[in-house]
Amino acid sequence: MALFQLAADNDKTADNAALREENRRLRKVCQALMERVESGGSPNGAPYAAFERSVLLAEQVRERTDALHRTLDELSQVNVRLLAANAEAEAANLSKTKFLAAVSHDLLQPLNAARLFASALETHALPDASQALVGNIGRSLKDVEGLLGTLVDISRLDAGVLHADKAPFAVSTLLDALAEEYKQVAAVRGLTLHYVPSSALVTSDLALLARVVRNFLSNAVRYTEHGHLLLGCRRRKDGLEIVVGDTGPGIPEPQRQAIFLEFRRATQPNGQHSRGLGLGLAIVDRISTMLEHPVTLTSKLSCGSLFSILVPYAPNDAGNSTSGNSAERKAWEPLRSAWEHDPLQGCVVWVIDDDPAIIEGMQALLGSWGCRVRAAATVSALEAASDGECPAVLLVDYHLGEHRENGIDLASRLRRRYPGLAAVVITANHEAAVKRATREAGMHCLLKPLKPLRLKMLLGTLLDSH
Repeated sequence: MALFQLAADNDKTADNAALREENRRLRKVCQALMERVESGGSPNGAPYAAFERSVLLAEQVRERTDALHRTLDELSQVNVRLLAANAEAEAANLSKTKFLAAVSHDLLQPLNAARLFASALETHALPDASQALVGNIGRSLKDVEGLLGTLVDISRLDAGVLHADKAPFAVSTLLDALAEEYKQVAAVRGLTLHYVPSSALVTSDLALLARVVRNFLSNAVRYTEHGHLLLGCRRRKDGLEIVVGDTGPGIPEPQRQAIFLEFRRATQPNGQHSRGLGLGLAIVDRISTMLEHPVTLTSKLSCGSLFSILVPYAPNDAGNSTSGNSAERKAWEPLRSAWEHDPLQGCVVWVIDDDPAIIEGMQALLGSWGCRVRAAATVSALEAASDGECPAVLLVDYHLGEHRENGIDLASRLRRRYPGLAAVVITANHEAAVKRATREAGMHCLLKPLKPLRLKMLLGTLLDSH
């Protein structure tokens, strides 16, 4: 028994040794395999470390994805708020546009009538004291017109509703009327205006360009105590330079850029008070930018200032850019001789307007110029009062009330009925589309408040060519 027990123990010891050897060998093989996997699986070492990095990267991706979703949600909310704000801004802009239209028509309409009555009264024979009062009324109305026009213009420019309507025209169409008007204005201040006419053709927006030149002339009158003013043109290679000069105090160098900012004015001589708002040259700067017409300023202290704006030639006038002053003066002579016989005397002028005050004012003003005036609110009433007379000129308001055709359509209808009828559309609407439609219909357009001298010169030109 002992022998069999010893043999069994020896067998068990041998088996244990074999198992230990096999276990050692397997561990060695496993170690070698792990080393091979670790050395070939990742250049940086252990695969567990790579696994950890993968888990970390996945976590970062998840966090950033969540953050991106939150940002997108916030951006969506911001976009909703922006859309709402944009809708409010558009509504406010539309409201502002409607307000400007109301200001242009509802406020300028009675002002226009007042200017017509005052201008008609100035032609009457009155005692000196009464004539002085009438003159003061006219100047006060003109100041109101200027202030209101300035506010409307700057508001239109800010709202982006003022657009240019460029077209070719003779620069004399603009400058002749301004020269006659400001000769009288300058004479009241004891100044003289020297005007050099031009026959050049230019391309611009007549109304906006007039606003610029008128501002130059108004400033020249305001800041000049004695001496004279100059209005003329210089032919340049790139266009016609319209120049306004004065013998005023001049503008100091530090102020020459500042005066083109809003609510800035040059220092006035002897501390005189100005009724202006300091917006005139700011409007000039914006209009010239819109028209792409450069404005320049030259000034010398104690000598005066020279403002100019460069306007491109009309295509068919480019070849005349070297014409001299003699040609300009010759072009002025036919117009001068035409005015000597006053074509307004006895001419038949029809006026159509839905405002009774405007009708009365136009009758008084045109009658004082020697015209035979027929005025009414409708064509039927006008024809009934005309006694079969054929009109030479039609003056018609653009806005004739709701549910009625506009002035352009009415004038077109009357021109078909009366061939050769010259038509002038008068409106407080400064939109480029209205001016363009008037021009394309072969008519003239005047803006309210109506300037009597501008109307008189236009009528003289139309009747002279009739």
